[in-house]
Amino acid sequence: MGTLSERILGAPAGAYVDRAVNRAFVHDGTGVLTLESYRQMGAKGLFDPSRIHVIFDHIVPANNSTTATLHHELREFAVGSFLNFSDIGGGICHQCMSEGLVLPGEVVVGADSHSCTLGAFGAFATGVGATDMAAIWLTGETWFRVPETIGIRLSGRLSGAAEAKDIALSVVGRLGMDGATYKALEFIGDGTATLSMDDRLTICNLAVETGAKTGMFYADRITLSYLAGYGLTAEEQTSERPVYEQEIEIELDDIPPVVAIPPRVDSIRAVHDLTGLALDQVFVGTCTNGRYSDLSRFARIVRGKKVAIRTIIVPASRSVLAEAIRTGVLADLVAAGCTIGTPGCGPCLGAHMGVLGEGEVCLSTANRNFRNRMGVGGEIYIGSVATAAASALEGEITEPEAPDAG
Repeated sequence: MGTLSERILGAPAGAYVDRAVNRAFVHDGTGVLTLESYRQMGAKGLFDPSRIHVIFDHIVPANNSTTATLHHELREFAVGSFLNFSDIGGGICHQCMSEGLVLPGEVVVGADSHSCTLGAFGAFATGVGATDMAAIWLTGETWFRVPETIGIRLSGRLSGAAEAKDIALSVVGRLGMDGATYKALEFIGDGTATLSMDDRLTICNLAVETGAKTGMFYADRITLSYLAGYGLTAEEQTSERPVYEQEIEIELDDIPPVVAIPPRVDSIRAVHDLTGLALDQVFVGTCTNGRYSDLSRFARIVRGKKVAIRTIIVPASRSVLAEAIRTGVLADLVAAGCTIGTPGCGPCLGAHMGVLGEGEVCLSTANRNFRNRMGVGGEIYIGSVATAAASALEGEITEPEAPDAG
């Protein structure tokens, strides 16, 4: 019986296959490199412009004239070639693709390592380099080695103040940063039914931090309900009870709020153990935790209070920002002293909009805390939205309270 990856790619683990790509996307950084490779290959047409997406998200608005010129060149190509184009402020590529563009069973390829996020829909979603993406632009196909699969069996439900981010970090901590290299992570078990689509997107996003090729949930009624909100229909996927290369049991009730200690995503500690560690900045957003549910949760915790340190919040897409405006969440965040950034990646990659100074410490809801990522000499602790909100109010790492507390 096949794993979900084997079923979608149509071959057993270890086999090499050529597969048509249902959706391909690049951002402003990798898009520039893809365009260069595409032209070097002869630039002889595009396989299907309707299936190619160019999404400006990484350094938006442009931080200098060089970036602006590169944006201009890629923008002209995308518009002139009739590609699906999202300009500055549209949002992060992974979030934009999750808003009614990906269906269960599809092969989705992005020129960004966190493209595995979209495996939350029961798609085979993964990242490739610019040269591979240029070949996809030309042919509509690419090759894969079908990955072996690790089953992550989730049982029970989250309790206390723990969130999906804490599940994701706990998985990374269990496997290590190279413990699933070129594997697929398949999230299974009764605990999956307790997780929303936003939760699943967060968990699949961090799959690559274990070295995994992708992370996947089976499409179920929660998936179908989410897609129906975008006017899309799909069929549920059922497990064929495959034999996994390895299976890991995780009891959701036992997961506490945790943080990843710099400079490794797999160095996991309970928030309780780090309480009182002074912070200079809190950052909420990115493809991991910049969705409306994240902003709403943060606003609920800080409503009527003031943050103690600089706090930057960047919505993951224009639709997220619009919903935050409509519901008053944005007003609550501004009233609490937060700074709101242009929808996109924000300071996550260290380009602008919140770069850290030498010796500064940030608690971030992003997915990576490597040395110098958000600024030379800065340190990044990775945590959940609730942990970020509690910490922003105190100016130091603070354990969040359960939603029904107080």
